[in-house]
Amino acid sequence: MTIYPNLIKEALMTVRYPGNGKNLIENEMLEDDLRIDGMKVSFSLIFPKATDPFKKSMLKAAETAIHTYVSPDVEVTINSKAMTELPPEPDKLLPGVKNIIAVSSGKGGVGKSTVTANLAIALAKLGYRVGLLDTDIFGPSMPKMFQLEDARPYAQNVNGRDLIIPIEKYGVKLLSIGFFVDPSQATLWRGGMASNALKQLIGEALWGDLDYFILDTPPGTSDIHLTLLQTLGITGAVIVSTPQEVALADARKGVNMYMNDKVNVPILGLVENMAWFTPSAHPDEKYYIFGHEGAKRLAEELKVPLLAQIPLVQSICQSGDNGTPSVLDPSTPDGMAYMSLAAKLVTQVDKRNMELPKTSRVEVH
Repeated sequence: MTIYPNLIKEALMTVRYPGNGKNLIENEMLEDDLRIDGMKVSFSLIFPKATDPFKKSMLKAAETAIHTYVSPDVEVTINSKAMTELPPEPDKLLPGVKNIIAVSSGKGGVGKSTVTANLAIALAKLGYRVGLLDTDIFGPSMPKMFQLEDARPYAQNVNGRDLIIPIEKYGVKLLSIGFFVDPSQATLWRGGMASNALKQLIGEALWGDLDYFILDTPPGTSDIHLTLLQTLGITGAVIVSTPQEVALADARKGVNMYMNDKVNVPILGLVENMAWFTPSAHPDEKYYIFGHEGAKRLAEELKVPLLAQIPLVQSICQSGDNGTPSVLDPSTPDGMAYMSLAAKLVTQVDKRNMELPKTSRVEVH
């Protein structure tokens, strides 16, 4: 005889919980840990509290149901759990966060992390409470961009839980795997290890109340993106591209990932980075060395807003390397562009929240 999970669930549907008269499956009392090994079956039942008066009778009734409706030869092991012992649901990990924004790019080298860092600081300069998570496990760049390469976050006990305290700089709360690994060594982790590390940075950190939680995602589409989509209900995505056709082709893939029917994360808009080159000695001159308004045309084609066209100026690279992002001086052409980007993003997020329901986490079956 072969035992399938549905056989166990059908047997448990015959057992009613006296507290409300519904069966164990209707009450969602079967924990997601059902294991079947030949004729051995183990699982847990979730009770409202550890001292539930019906616990013993329900455990016995569940065992009897399996022996009656599946087979008397099944070796059954049933554990009990209380709701108070369970970790918070993933979409309840950040109860104080209003908006979660993923900044993505179809390919590397388009300046996505530079845009993300400046956007986060610009939002803070506008008076919003901002958190920034560097989700690029294999190539973290935020510690350098914020001049925090030597920073080491510490843990603090909060209500019995040890939580990581994000580093604060320029009005932004920041965490990155770069704070916990040797920057001179390659991070040789399998996908599962990287995903677990990312979940820790999200769920085991004291982010507190935030208006905007910005996710600097890795280039392309990967395990990390899927982990984020499964863990958080993302308010919307911002796609960064240069005007080059090869970059735009990859940007389309990034847009498609979020607009996929199973993901359904709204695209808040596109950012055209390195839109033109402006020599510092001649700030009024524009040289379109990577193409002309490619991301603008893509935004029109996809019917999404073009949030900003960021010029390529020498100071952007220098300020990023020095850990002093260019938006800290909003009087410069690039600083003004980033402040405008932040303002337009706020408008788009408000519009999205008025017109669309809250994004759900991606369920993978």
